[in-house]
This record gives sequence, structure tokens and C-alpha cells, in this order.
Amino acid sequence: MTIIRPVITEKSMLLAARGVYTFEISPLTNKYSAKVAVEELFGVKVKSVTTSVIKGGTKRTGKLKRTVLERPRKFARLSLVKGQTISLFDLKENK
Repeated sequence: MTIIRPVITEKSMLLAARGVYTFEISPLTNKYSAKVAVEELFGVKVKSVTTSVIKGGTKRTGKLKRTVLERPRKFARLSLVKGQTISLFDLKENK
């Protein structure tokens, strides 16, 4: 599976309003695979893709404060052709 989940945060929603959508992808996925997956899944045309990798760190958790390794994560920001949107990111406010 190439796409793990869409990223729904304040920053990603502000970017989505400008036509840039953020997804968490598999660490082994390249830009081209992410582009093809989004185009097939949502039926849109992707203009450009940027990726970023967040390295997994360590954190202390639990009653005994044991050290746990977090997994590395990779994100893709996909810019769509003007006029196209992904309905998953359209959150309408009820007024």
C-alpha cells in the first residue's frame, strides 16, 4: 500500500485550500508512485509532488519509563492542476 492515510491538521487544511494535499505514505514510496496512486484513487491530475521524511526518534513511556523507538514517517504534498479538488479534504462549517 502506497498511501497510508491523509493528514488532516490545521496546516494541511490551509494548504488544501490552495490546492496542495498532504498524505502519509510508505517510507519506500517514491514521488512517482505517490503521484500515480493519488491520480488513480481520486481521479485527479497531479502537477507536482514534494516529499519529506521524519526520522523515528526515541521516547520514554509507561509506568517504568522504558525507552521506545518511534517509526520513521514519510509525507507527500501533492499539488493538483488548477480547478481540481479532493473531496476528502473539503470540511464545510455549519453556520
